[in-house]
Amino acid sequence: MSLLPVDEAIRQIIEGVQRLPDEYVSLDEALGRTLSAPLVATRTQPPFPASSMDGYAVREPDISTVPATLRVVGASAAGHGFRSKVGSGEAVEISTGAPVPEGADTILIKENAERADTHTVIARQPAKAGRNIRSEGFDFRVGDELLQPCRIFGTREIALAAAMNHASVPVVRRPRVAIIATGDELVPPGETPGPDQIVASSGVALAAFVRAHGGEPFNLGIVRDERATTEMAIGDALDLSPDVLITLGGASVGDHDLVQDALKARGMKLGFWKIAMRPGKPLIFGRFEKAHVLGLPGNPVSSIVCAILFLKPLLDVLLGRASRDPSEPAVLGSDLAENDQRQDYLRATLSNSRDGLPSATALPKQDSSNLSTLARADCLIIRAPHAPPAKAGDPCRIIRLDTAG
Repeated sequence: MSLLPVDEAIRQIIEGVQRLPDEYVSLDEALGRTLSAPLVATRTQPPFPASSMDGYAVREPDISTVPATLRVVGASAAGHGFRSKVGSGEAVEISTGAPVPEGADTILIKENAERADTHTVIARQPAKAGRNIRSEGFDFRVGDELLQPCRIFGTREIALAAAMNHASVPVVRRPRVAIIATGDELVPPGETPGPDQIVASSGVALAAFVRAHGGEPFNLGIVRDERATTEMAIGDALDLSPDVLITLGGASVGDHDLVQDALKARGMKLGFWKIAMRPGKPLIFGRFEKAHVLGLPGNPVSSIVCAILFLKPLLDVLLGRASRDPSEPAVLGSDLAENDQRQDYLRATLSNSRDGLPSATALPKQDSSNLSTLARADCLIIRAPHAPPAKAGDPCRIIRLDTAG
């Protein structure tokens, strides 16, 4: 099977994928969730003309010439409005957010007023009609569609939904993602490895990635390099009704790379295997009846880069979010040699360049096992297959890691 170009692999992975069903969640649970239907205001905000400052609700003609002495006839506080009408020569003490009483058309702010006694205030500055008053519906009105589908709930969206008087909101169900790591050489973080073992990092990293990008991960731990055990683990994962099944490791061509055969034995239809990219060549994509399968490389850098390129677009489509090209223009901060037949994703740091574009400098260690290099990197430089040598200052494209991974 020939190596598949990256763009074609992405196309095949998201082709025909349908958005997941809706569900309602409370606003307390809405953070990071994807809105599935238009959200319409159920009330007008503010529901009455409201003062935007502390001061006095008055009539403009009464303070057009200053100083002007007014009789204080009451108070309007937030939650406790003044119910009578403001007449000629009268003032109502008012706090921010309180209803402006009938008859008043402007707010004399406290800094421009002098309280002579309990019942008297002196205006020292005039104020035009409408000054310091938020009109009814100044923010929004009943029936206004303020949040559209695919919007991701952050603190601003939650605040707006609450002001619209929604206690719960319709969201897309989180994609359920089962994760299986394979390899006799692996032990979980916190355990002491044997003389020929290493600590597994890809499983916890992918679980975090899934959670960060809107999914619900199920990290099922480490499976030993045995065909029967691997098949059993895949069966256990499918019993969870995942939308996506991720395997880590065992996807290459070695004697212990059992994952593809085990997946096929459980009923997976293979879409493709091996991609023309570095890091991340031995990637499996397939489908069960109700689950998409991504068999990612075991090396942690490879698995994370593949998650950025292939898992995130799949999660986006499942969530009904627009799948977009994550790359952007930049310039090289150092020379690069010519590339071979695989598309490279080089870990790099970013700095400012003189022409305004970010400058990306490839880090010296690019082996797929070097997690410390990935942690230091700000972005990935994309190098097309057979790219010729490039000089510092030449244009390039990058994927920022702070938003992608």
